[in-house]
Amino acid sequence: MIRARALQATFAALVTTLLPAAAAVAAPAPAPIDYVALGDSYSSGVGTGNYRPDSGNCLRSDAAYPALWAKSHTAGSFAFTACGGATTQDVRDKQLGPLNDRTGLVTITAGGNDAGFGAILSSCVFPASDASCDAAVNAGIDYASRTLPGRLDGLYREIRAKAPKAKVVVLGYPRLFERDVCPLSFSLHKRDSLNHGADELNRVTAGRAQSAGFAFANPTSRFAGHGICARDPWINQLDIAHPVESYHPDVDGHARAYLPTLNSATGQQSLDPVASGGS
Repeated sequence: MIRARALQATFAALVTTLLPAAAAVAAPAPAPIDYVALGDSYSSGVGTGNYRPDSGNCLRSDAAYPALWAKSHTAGSFAFTACGGATTQDVRDKQLGPLNDRTGLVTITAGGNDAGFGAILSSCVFPASDASCDAAVNAGIDYASRTLPGRLDGLYREIRAKAPKAKVVVLGYPRLFERDVCPLSFSLHKRDSLNHGADELNRVTAGRAQSAGFAFANPTSRFAGHGICARDPWINQLDIAHPVESYHPDVDGHARAYLPTLNSATGQQSLDPVASGGS
């Protein structure tokens, strides 16, 4: 009798232990999400080095954060229309076709090209003076403050009209530079000025995204310590052989900074521990 009771108690303990695991296994899978990725080169994956053959000059990459998110989450469909060099008007004219009332998630980076991202960097390259770099950055900030808000508002309204049920995540831009000793890069003054420009662009973009009822996801903290001039940079330095990839996130920048930023904004975790890892 004592032995039988002991066996019953052991069986009951095993059942109690296994029930949570069984419940976890039986938990329903997340519903598939129809995902559309819009935006410029920071969304298309310029800088990662490998591009889809059918993407032409848009340089879309399977190593870009939108493709990584779609691969590691439950994506019912994935439309990847982001294109390197795109302005807000380019997004409106060429990228919104896949949006509809079934779209569940939209991501976008936009505004950097409107504000003259490439021209500003060119104005800061040696032998340009700190003063001329400051002038270019300040002109970009002035544009971002005065003109860009209206362009973003128009784009965001059109996205909402075409995808009324979607969660829309607007992602910002990283600071490109660290303040470490870096003799082959921009002067410290220029790096600080360019980083300030990125902060101002993010400030304006965040305000317009929030006004539209969209989420704003800032990748700055994820890139911290991994900008140009860091020991382990996740952003490409000036590359004379492949200039278009210069000053863009590399594979690590997308997998280890942008993807976790998007995961946090969508309330999900990557299924790939390497992709979602930290520094």
